[in-house]
Amino acid sequence: MSKIVAQAVIRGAKKIAKLAEDDLTKAILDKGESQKVEFPETAFYFPMANALLGAEVKTLGDAKKILAHLKKLLPCEIPTDQLWLPYLGDALDAGIATLLAEEIIVAIRYLYGREPQADCNGFFTDTIMRSLGIQLVDGRMPGFAAILGATPDNQIALEIIRQLQERNILIFVGSESSGRSIVDQLKEEDVQMGWDNYIVPYGRDTISAIYPLNWAIRSALTFGGLKPGQAKKCLLYCKERVFAFGLALGLVDDEKYATGAGAINMGFPVIADTDIPEIHPTGITTYEALVKELDYKKIVPRCIEVRGVKVKVAHIPIPVLYGAAFEGERVRKEQVFAEFGGKLSLAFEYLKSCDSDRVNDGQVELIGPDIDNMPEGTKSMPLGIVIEVAGRKMQKDFEPIFERQIHHFINCAMGLMHVGQRDMVWIRISKDAAGKGFRLKHIGVLLHAKLHEDYGAIVDKVSVKLYTKQEDVEKFVEEAKKVYSERDERISGMTDESVDTFYSCMLCQSFAPNHVCVITPERLGLCGAYSWLDTKAAYEIMPSGGNQPVKKGKVIGEKLGQWEEVNKFFYNKSNKTIEKVSMYSIMDNPQTSCGCFECILAIIPEANGVMVVHRDYSGMTPCGMNFTTLAGSVGGGVQTPGFLGVGKLYLVSKKFISADGGLARLVWMPKELKEMLADKLKRRAKEIGIPDFIDKISDETNATTSEELLAHLEKVGHPALKLPPLM
Repeated sequence: MSKIVAQAVIRGAKKIAKLAEDDLTKAILDKGESQKVEFPETAFYFPMANALLGAEVKTLGDAKKILAHLKKLLPCEIPTDQLWLPYLGDALDAGIATLLAEEIIVAIRYLYGREPQADCNGFFTDTIMRSLGIQLVDGRMPGFAAILGATPDNQIALEIIRQLQERNILIFVGSESSGRSIVDQLKEEDVQMGWDNYIVPYGRDTISAIYPLNWAIRSALTFGGLKPGQAKKCLLYCKERVFAFGLALGLVDDEKYATGAGAINMGFPVIADTDIPEIHPTGITTYEALVKELDYKKIVPRCIEVRGVKVKVAHIPIPVLYGAAFEGERVRKEQVFAEFGGKLSLAFEYLKSCDSDRVNDGQVELIGPDIDNMPEGTKSMPLGIVIEVAGRKMQKDFEPIFERQIHHFINCAMGLMHVGQRDMVWIRISKDAAGKGFRLKHIGVLLHAKLHEDYGAIVDKVSVKLYTKQEDVEKFVEEAKKVYSERDERISGMTDESVDTFYSCMLCQSFAPNHVCVITPERLGLCGAYSWLDTKAAYEIMPSGGNQPVKKGKVIGEKLGQWEEVNKFFYNKSNKTIEKVSMYSIMDNPQTSCGCFECILAIIPEANGVMVVHRDYSGMTPCGMNFTTLAGSVGGGVQTPGFLGVGKLYLVSKKFISADGGLARLVWMPKELKEMLADKLKRRAKEIGIPDFIDKISDETNATTSEELLAHLEKVGHPALKLPPLM
């Protein structure tokens, strides 16, 4: 390590540690050591201290212990020009001390209401991490960039951001350089920021760069199944599985050097746009630890190279940028050039398989006026998107799977917004996209390209017709509606007994090495994103991928949902940590959870039932824990009887914890989730002979404690109270 860098790191670490000490001393004088201190919506206290030291910081007094520990990590002396002793270890220790000190500082800011800073996110909650889980593991989000500082002008900043977005890199932006922050540069260019757009502003000073770093360290605890205090394993997990890097723009001062040293400990290299000393030896990081790139046209590829991020840029012949980073972009009313569907017009999308000789691959036809020929004074038009596909391996069951991808494909085009599916779609094209030359035929072009790119093993030919005349849209939507109904009947009629093969999903093993998800016709993936048909199609598309067939084999326990070959699969694919799994029980060897589950089931012993909470609910639950606290004990590929991560729609499956009493065991759920599933819950309730069951399920409006819950259940006569004991 360069002596100049080591000097700067240690100077910066000492300065930040002194600031943490001063802030903590003042806070204790003001409020006392027993004052509660915490970050919002996390089960990991101070995440960096929790992961590296096993500490549970709940009060200012607890924070004093962290301060004492980090001060021991600080070297006594700063290397001088005459000192030639090794100083790599000292600088790395100072980097860890910096991260622990920064965590104390921002926590005290929260205590005083000074965080989050203006126009910034601040602390990233556990809920956000889990909601992004599926994108972390399926390759849509291959890496993360933390940008500190600002570029010489706004256009350079915009170009860097767009290049990262096009590569689907999640971008944390913040800090400042010479009083200027990239956050302000992006605001001035009217760039939409937020999780949906892959651009997240964390704060306006270097201290707040701890937010993306403690977000990263939590992935080791959340998805990796590691325990608090396993410092070396947590740091190695970040190096090997969390593909992050820092991009320092502008002057790199002592505080940035110190924070960068902390990031390097986690395996995250730092790339700068100024003439700084470089650190090339590998080991702590995969490749170089600290490099410079003065050419802004080369800086993003250099970042990708140094961190070893594997990206796939989709080059589709359309006049706007294309990538998953634009999937969450919203086209606001004042930005609309043209829109289709929603409440203003009729629109639908329909994909069907055809004989090969009927499909002319690559043909895109627009039947009716385009957006630049709309009747004067109107913005809303009817639209019918009809896709015909042909392929030797194409099956009817794949049609709805491919059709659902239209939402994802269109949304990834910059300046386009797509909501809904089937005959309930709503599409908007922005003025900016139209100004760049985007027309309706380009929707057909990108659908053709993406179906070939993502499903080339099945799809041989793709043609697209786009209808914008009202009479055509009305005619073809009737054909589509008939097919929609046929599909629903076909899928809803499938049962676990009707197939001899289930399918695995091991995408999450990139983050949770011991977790295995087995998906059945009546039990979708716990992330809610993959059904049995989806995984069956995925296996057809990529036989060597993360979705593998699992033969059921000999029945071991029909009621529990145990099969000999399924258990063998779990054992072999979980690194021999899970010996057997009951697919239909929460109590007897339940399936493991990775961390990106939509909901958590938890037993309520005194109610003789189970509650469910979804990740969007942040309040307290009758089991005495909120979602984030529950999630801390359920994820990471651990088998936890009495607790289970599930997808929302599993709640209305006939196999929902059927070995333990099924739906009749459900005693509490958030009101929002109840309303979301109301129609399906009512149908299931009628099937089990309790038509008013949904009214018997408690929610936060009448119970947030076990005592309140029990009183409500007794009042309404909930059936769980009369079922055999769960324990």
